[in-house]
Amino acid sequence: MLPRLLGGVLGAVQQFLGIYLNDQLALGALWRELARRSQRSNSGTELGGALARVSSAITEDVETFQQIMRRLGIRMNPIKIGLAVGAERVGRLKLNGRGRTYSPLSRFEELDMLAMGIEGKKLLWTTLRDLAGLAVRLPDIDFDHLIERAERQRAALEPFRVSAGKEALSATSGQGRQEWPSDQISAR
Repeated sequence: MLPRLLGGVLGAVQQFLGIYLNDQLALGALWRELARRSQRSNSGTELGGALARVSSAITEDVETFQQIMRRLGIRMNPIKIGLAVGAERVGRLKLNGRGRTYSPLSRFEELDMLAMGIEGKKLLWTTLRDLAGLAVRLPDIDFDHLIERAERQRAALEPFRVSAGKEALSATSGQGRQEWPSDQISAR
């Protein structure tokens, strides 16, 4: 009776881990596509260079993640990945204050979303190492290195994110500022 119960519990844990890993893989694919798009939109600039490096690192992280899933015997769900990539593409259609062209808001939102994704990835590596116990099951995977790499990616983008946010959202930047008639300012 006990081995059967234990087998059921371990099976459920493996199932939950599989669902969690597939959800995270789909998010990784979304962040990878967003980084690639943002890099193309900022090509030829200092930001474009930073995004090229971060995009490459995110691609490596997704590949590492897929390797972990294969080693754990967890099948990848192509439907979730496809939906995430599709969602990133649909996200391109949202309003950005400039119609069809790239705007300061586009740049800021892309960098802000990438920052959130990188923070989430850092949390993911920590979760896999500490809560899922994968540091013991996969001792050759250096989760500390993966966490540090996420921190470097985040640090590389942060100055650009802050600058883009000021440009898009600050009333003093001139770019993102909307002119309000003085009588409307006092009414607010």
